[in-house]
Amino acid sequence: MVKTIAWRENQVVMIDQRKLPMKERYVVCKDYRSVIRAIQDLVIRGAPAIGVAAAMGVALGALKIRASRTDRFRARFDAICREMVAARPTAANLAWAVERMKQVADQTSHRGPEEVKLRLVEEAQKILEEDIAINRAMGRHGHRLLKDGNRVLTHCNAGALATGGYGTALGVVRAAVEAGKRIEVLSDETRPFLQGARLTAWEMKASGIPVTVITDNSAGYFMQNGRVDAVIVGADRSAANGDVANKIGTYMVAVLAKAHKIPFYVAAPMSTIDASIKTGREIPIEQRDEKEVTHLRGGRTVPDGVGAENPAFDMTPHRYVSAIITEKGVLTPPFKPKIRRLFTSA
Repeated sequence: MVKTIAWRENQVVMIDQRKLPMKERYVVCKDYRSVIRAIQDLVIRGAPAIGVAAAMGVALGALKIRASRTDRFRARFDAICREMVAARPTAANLAWAVERMKQVADQTSHRGPEEVKLRLVEEAQKILEEDIAINRAMGRHGHRLLKDGNRVLTHCNAGALATGGYGTALGVVRAAVEAGKRIEVLSDETRPFLQGARLTAWEMKASGIPVTVITDNSAGYFMQNGRVDAVIVGADRSAANGDVANKIGTYMVAVLAKAHKIPFYVAAPMSTIDASIKTGREIPIEQRDEKEVTHLRGGRTVPDGVGAENPAFDMTPHRYVSAIITEKGVLTPPFKPKIRRLFTSA
């Protein structure tokens, strides 16, 4: 299993996902601002992985604060947290992880800044370990939805690279294979960053799981010709009613799946579910640089003077979702009361 991110000698080390699959290169972040840049520049991506990176970035920032007085330490720490939360607005895990780090600081502030720093480093590493365990739990619950011989379509990358390890959507696939089922993956290329073509295909090949890359606009063709048995995607944020924000193009795949009576599953840890928002229309959608669309490998691919819009995510209404796979079990419609109970019992 690929090592997405690690804490080593008070530095954050992450695999550079921009270089895969051609080069396996690692980026070393020595301060919290370099972690923010890594998140914004897509060195690391995927909601759970961003959450882990944010926690480690906050811990790294805290270590660099030179203040013996608790009030001065906390003022600087809170400023670091605000910068980290602003790095990418759509993924719920980022804000969730930062809030968790702030709670640790609250609980240990009476012990002084040096003790707070130690506890923050411990908490960041705990979040990483928990994420892997959560992904494995989702795999155990979710693989029961897949049958031997299924062909699974996935959009974007929701594997080990998008998490602390193992994966959400691809974690379900891994678990099915580990249970002895024969699973074939169809991976949408996922423009414009090509997470499916570059990352999902790389992960599946490395794991020995059959994978075929298809263009984003051919998903309907494969469904129409009976070559898709299930769709599984991850999520960057889910609302209290089961609406889901995920990589741009997910909504299109969900509508196609509904039209072809193919189950559409979402693998989403509880940290991705934002129970404070009623519907997906409240989820902020990140708008990225148009050059990700207008340029390829440094060269322009559209006529001069022509612009582009580049939303990073879209929202899939819950009516298109067959089930949400969490670490606590599989939720089926109606989602709203089940999500409420999930958080009430947590």
